[in-house]
Amino acid sequence: MRAVIQRAVNASVEVEEQQTGAIHEGLVVMLGVTHEDTEEDARYLANKIPHLRIFEDEDGKMNHSLHDVKGGLLSISQFTLYGDTRKGRRPNFMEAAKPDIANQLYERFNEMVKGEGIKVETGAFGAMMNVQLTNSGPVTLILDSKNR
Repeated sequence: MRAVIQRAVNASVEVEEQQTGAIHEGLVVMLGVTHEDTEEDARYLANKIPHLRIFEDEDGKMNHSLHDVKGGLLSISQFTLYGDTRKGRRPNFMEAAKPDIANQLYERFNEMVKGEGIKVETGAFGAMMNVQLTNSGPVTLILDSKNR
């Protein structure tokens, strides 16, 4: 699984002009699933992300986690994270998992993060979504469950 994580002051997602999720301070996680991913990959990211110390303390150092700041997580499924642009000009998405498997692992990731005591908001799997966020910092990280 691959996750692009952005620290946000606020963020929201709309599907068909209806807001389906919103957070104030917290993290926006764009999550992609590939063929070899299993529940263990979801567990790894669901445990790692809420504990990342990427929020500033009173001295301006990144010492606080999502838990510490009592922030929310906006989770967005994003198969395009497995887009391959090495050949030609149109991305190839053959490395992205089939929708049924990807959705199952995406939902499992969200459940596990909720199990960590984090408020999770989501978009709609497979839908065209409009995501808005104010990136704080900016802080953006990429995690891959295969590169531990």
